[in-house]
Amino acid sequence: MLALRLPEEVEKRLIRLAKITNRTKSYYAREAIVRHLTDLEDIYLAEVRLEDFKAGRSRTYTLDELEKDVGMDS
Repeated sequence: MLALRLPEEVEKRLIRLAKITNRTKSYYAREAIVRHLTDLEDIYLAEVRLEDFKAGRSRTYTLDELEKDVGMDS
């Protein structure tokens, strides 16, 4: 269960959308969270990877290095 407060304008938009589509506000809130959650996870992972790179805990590879590593070099 999740309870949250939305800005008034967002709440009005959500109510209007629910009315014209005969769905619930909860349906659209759930849809928005589910669809956006993957993006948030990707952003967080990218930020962590960038910090690891900046701190010297990881490195980048050239395309040539990658191709050689997986046996695709010609």
